[in-house]
Amino acid sequence: MNGLNVSDHPDGPARAVRHGAVLAVTSVALATVVSAMASLNVALPDIARDTHADQTQLSWIIDAYSLVFASLLLLAATLGDRFGRRKALLGGLAVFAGVSLAATFTTEPVVLIALRGALGVAAAFIMPATLSTITSTFPRAQQARAVSVWAAVAGASAVLGLLASGAALELWSWRSVFWLNVVLAGAALVGTYRFVPESAQPDSKRIDVVGAALTVLGLGILVYSVIQAPEQGWASVRTLVGIAAGLVTLALFVAWELRYPHPLLDPRLFRRMPFAAGSLSITLQFFAFFGFIFVVMQYLQLVRGDSALVAAVSVLPMSAAMIPSARLSPRLVARRGVRGPWCVGLVLVATGLFIMAGLSADSSYWLLVAGLVPLGAGMGLAMAPATAAITDALPPRLQNVGSAVNDLSRELGGALGIAVLGSVLSAGYRSHLDLDGVPAPVADAARSSLAAANHAGNATGNLSLIDQARDAFASGMHLALVSGGAAAVVAAVVVALLLRRTSRTRVSVDEQRADTVSAVARSAR
Repeated sequence: MNGLNVSDHPDGPARAVRHGAVLAVTSVALATVVSAMASLNVALPDIARDTHADQTQLSWIIDAYSLVFASLLLLAATLGDRFGRRKALLGGLAVFAGVSLAATFTTEPVVLIALRGALGVAAAFIMPATLSTITSTFPRAQQARAVSVWAAVAGASAVLGLLASGAALELWSWRSVFWLNVVLAGAALVGTYRFVPESAQPDSKRIDVVGAALTVLGLGILVYSVIQAPEQGWASVRTLVGIAAGLVTLALFVAWELRYPHPLLDPRLFRRMPFAAGSLSITLQFFAFFGFIFVVMQYLQLVRGDSALVAAVSVLPMSAAMIPSARLSPRLVARRGVRGPWCVGLVLVATGLFIMAGLSADSSYWLLVAGLVPLGAGMGLAMAPATAAITDALPPRLQNVGSAVNDLSRELGGALGIAVLGSVLSAGYRSHLDLDGVPAPVADAARSSLAAANHAGNATGNLSLIDQARDAFASGMHLALVSGGAAAVVAAVVVALLLRRTSRTRVSVDEQRADTVSAVARSAR
């Protein structure tokens, strides 16, 4: 892994490639963008109190990053392949560090939303360039090990981001989360400049600008309409027209991709049943997972009254269950075939969310643990075969496409999960508030978010308002987690149906595929 190769470099005619340093640098860059997806969830209560952001704005603060990230991922990967992955890393990391630094000085939620969107642009260039750099730099004999390290970093960074942010918030404000971004991105930027060689495919396919524009427009309209639905009304003309317009635009994207000779993503690939099943499963798994993280971090801090660090540590049983199940998954797949363990994993995800839907303001922590364990075990069981199904369904020449679709499915699922479950939470919270007799300014504050309700109740001495707001939040969380569990059930049913005609010999994993699944499973460690 630490061997040296000679490679062209923009700073000179040739220089030795230090593979260990390249892997370390790309891993830090990957950890920077992945941890940013989840880490800010721990800081939401502090952000709400400091910036006076309402519940809808909190959803946007989190989701602006994932939405832009997912929308631009395929285009950014294409640009990086065409003009140079090292350039994509340097530019993306520089923007990421600069925007994160700017975010530490803002006090306005709208500005923070815009800055999170800019971080999503930078992340879209960084993440695909990390994997492409590894596959283009490392000798074939070393690629499998390097990719397994990459996968492990991708799987662990979200949880590590929660813990690091929780620890930082014990000492400082929510701005410490962005300072962590600055430090990580700065270190990766210096390392990229020093150790990463340039690689590119200048003769690659033409850039599908129209397809990229349709993707951004369609997803933007759809997610905007969903997040704004609690304020506009789910049955309002504006909400229904917006959702319909987003879906029509995405349908136009599919139609364009079918006709364009060099599509960003060829829809015909989804005719391969394992590929379609894997993509849908990952999308819905992370729909439920990131929506859950968005909801539960607020519950732990604002309803239970836990500190940021305690809240982050409280979800560790999920990771503790995920590790052994991820290691067990490839063995079960090799013995039983893909379909059974995969679907059982998705059912366990749903079970965990349904259990936690019963949480209330005074529930025991052990009820939370009772849901976290099956949720983690299910994610571990289902994630490895879903990822392997995407990569195994494609020939070697399309493995970059498989990697991009895997990343896109995860980011798109996370963005939609935060949007939909956050919107359901907000609607349920507002509908269960009874503010008759409460002064208008206090009532308006209480409707905006639970953090504002807690502040208003403490300021006015109205403790019953705080209790009622916490109960209303728990009611909204119940609806959100039931919705997430339903998505996991749908995923299990669809996966079972898509694979029902696939013979056991086709879907069972032989020795080579078992190695592939094992490498993916290590991403949960």
